[in-house]
Amino acid sequence: MPGQVSPPPAPPAHTAEFWTAQQRQASSLHEVSYRGCFKPQLPAYFINRFSRPGDLVYDPFSGRGTTALEAGLLGRGVAANDVNPLSRMLLEPRFWPPESDALMDRLNTLHSAPAAPGEDGLDLSMFFHPDTEREIRQLRAALRARLEEGREDALDRWIRMVATNRLTGHSPGFFSVYSLPPNQAVSQDSQRKINARLDQTPPYRDTRALILRKTRSLLRNVTAEQRQALARASETTIFLTGDARRTPGLPDNSVVLTVTSPPFLDVVDYAADNWLRCWFNGIDAGQIAAGLTTPRGLAAWSETMGDVLIELQRITRPGGHIAFEVGEVRGGKIRLDEAVVPLGEAAGLMTVGVWINTQRFTKTSNIWGVSNNTHGTNTNRVVVFQKP
Repeated sequence: MPGQVSPPPAPPAHTAEFWTAQQRQASSLHEVSYRGCFKPQLPAYFINRFSRPGDLVYDPFSGRGTTALEAGLLGRGVAANDVNPLSRMLLEPRFWPPESDALMDRLNTLHSAPAAPGEDGLDLSMFFHPDTEREIRQLRAALRARLEEGREDALDRWIRMVATNRLTGHSPGFFSVYSLPPNQAVSQDSQRKINARLDQTPPYRDTRALILRKTRSLLRNVTAEQRQALARASETTIFLTGDARRTPGLPDNSVVLTVTSPPFLDVVDYAADNWLRCWFNGIDAGQIAAGLTTPRGLAAWSETMGDVLIELQRITRPGGHIAFEVGEVRGGKIRLDEAVVPLGEAAGLMTVGVWINTQRFTKTSNIWGVSNNTHGTNTNRVVVFQKP
């Protein structure tokens, strides 16, 4: 009809299995647990497609550091940001994989440090055997002392990272009795209920042996060439801990490619998940909770993401790209890519298209009792922008 304005055309959608859904198909260095993380194959796809060796690749919501680590492995420059300081603790050590003999010597030194069990009044008996808890507290105190004395080095950071990831989990490979998957820690009361339901008590776990075991697993397919690539990348890597909407540590027009996955509305409570990890690393969980508050409701989420995209527009080089993975939430009723496209265009970006990666049933969704492509976020929806 006369006077009517036609809606803008929808961006082109590309639907296929662009990267494999199979487990353990990437570098073993990626196998660090963190809730809400995507598979390494996702950033690898976009890094290979939209960047060249030496280009700076960035992730403003770094999490466990999947994009940053993959960029380093592929010979790119690396920048990573996350409001959670645990993110850097999980990422930085993997740029300097240790040698086994040196690691064992350092573990023996750290585990000989004194620590009074229960000195802070925190009851952890529902998670750990008394002897295991004593070892954890010894390790925690020794790592803190070396940090405060200015003696912390790459070996200490590696041990801290691995121990943080072995605190609780659902197999004998973790320090704890059987608990939820290792990307979150339940409350003390919830763990007591799990113990009662399963009629279990925490068995002794040899923390040094488990740290060595996980280290061997993380390093099992790391090549000499990859070690060299990570060492080169580490010389210029930019680690930021702050609000993704304001990153003064990144110059204008400096980033060739961003690959990221922001929090999906209120789907994951990152702060509550990490309370035990915060304790082990001497981080104020209350302060983290305030910084990690995920916007509830599409309007608030869109306002925050709009500001993030404005900042990404500033730091992206002309001709550079942004791959913004937003998935689906609330049973597929909300497709966040439909909200992101106009936000990016309002920020001065051009929409290249939406990549919809469909995949088969995954191990993670099975653990949570989630059917693939229904209640989970197993369909990746990635909006790709380009800066004119």
